[in-house]
Amino acid sequence: QVQLVESGGGLVQAGDSLRLSCAASGRTFSSYAMGWFRQAPGKEREFVAVITWNGGNTHYADSVKGRFAISRDNAKNTVYLQMNSLKPGDTAVYYCAAGSGIYTDPTRYVYWGQGTQVTVSS
Repeated sequence: QVQLVESGGGLVQAGDSLRLSCAASGRTFSSYAMGWFRQAPGKEREFVAVITWNGGNTHYADSVKGRFAISRDNAKNTVYLQMNSLKPGDTAVYYCAAGSGIYTDPTRYVYWGQGTQVTVSS
């Protein structure tokens, strides 16, 4: 069992940066790939980024490639999403999730956090 708690969201202006954190409880955190997803009002949940259990491989959605960076610290049971050059289109609730591999399909993830709101004003 893994419990996930996101933090770091907020209201920022276009061009600003934010770093989201996802703290995990449970001894098996380091065995999971960790993903970030987002969901805007009226839209489906969409993939943002994912990192393998040891941080050796990452994958990003085209919409965030070059602006966002995912990382993890297994000693702290935490995964991060550094978001730079934010745009109004990045406005959404951001969720972290634990899964077994590099997947973009949210149904492949087993554990989910409650989400943190990111709002980017123009």
